[in-house]
Parts: sequence; structure tokens; C-alpha cells
Amino acid sequence: MKYRLMDVLACPECKGFPLELIVLSERELEGVEAPEGFRCEEFCGLERKFVKELEAEPNCKACFAREVVEGILYCPSCGRWFPIIDELPRLFPDRIREEIMKKEELAFLREHANELPAKITQEGRPYNLSST
Repeated sequence: MKYRLMDVLACPECKGFPLELIVLSERELEGVEAPEGFRCEEFCGLERKFVKELEAEPNCKACFAREVVEGILYCPSCGRWFPIIDELPRLFPDRIREEIMKKEELAFLREHANELPAKITQEGRPYNLSST
């Protein structure tokens, strides 16, 4: 997942913005250039700050050259978490997650439990390691 996506992603359930990003693994891309004049409008995912709060120009080149391989997107508004698996953020509504993805997502949560805060592993919605 590109850090750039943090500027446009919102919680599919409550529409909370911005989401918190927890990076579990990332990779560097070689030869990638940021498009000229292409900047985040509201939120810089790499710096994890609103653009208006940045003290210096954002490093867009570094942003475009990095890809989140595994991680978690967390909505502080409603407590929902969404996995990033194989570079893809899985931002689906609860109904779809519970019907189709629950087993895989809980396995992902168990695998990374020691790297994640309790607000996700023990209290996260729509399910967590305490609710299974």
C-alpha cells in the first residue's frame, strides 16, 4: 500500500478520517519518482500528520519509493481495525469481513499480536483476540 493512500482512506463503517497506520513491514522501491506537483491534500501518510501541521515540505520522493507490505489501519473514531496483507488494504464493511474474511484476519492478528497494541488485539472491532 502506498503511504499516499492515507490522504484519501476513511473508515468504511463510520467514515472516520484519518486512519492510524501501523506498519509491520515495508519495502523500498527503486527508480520511483514522485510525479511533479503531486502532493497530499489533507494528510501526509509518511509523516502521519495533517499537511497544515507539517513544519517542512514533505518528502514526496521518499513516500512514493516506499510500500507497506503488511500492517494495520485503525479507526480511532469507532475502534475498527483493517489489515494490510500483501500490500493491499482490506477496507471492507463488517458484514463482508465477518462472512468471508474473519478466519484469515484473526490468523493475521494472532501472528502479529506481539507487535500490536491492546486497543487492536483485545478491544478492536469487529472482532479481536478476546472475543474469539
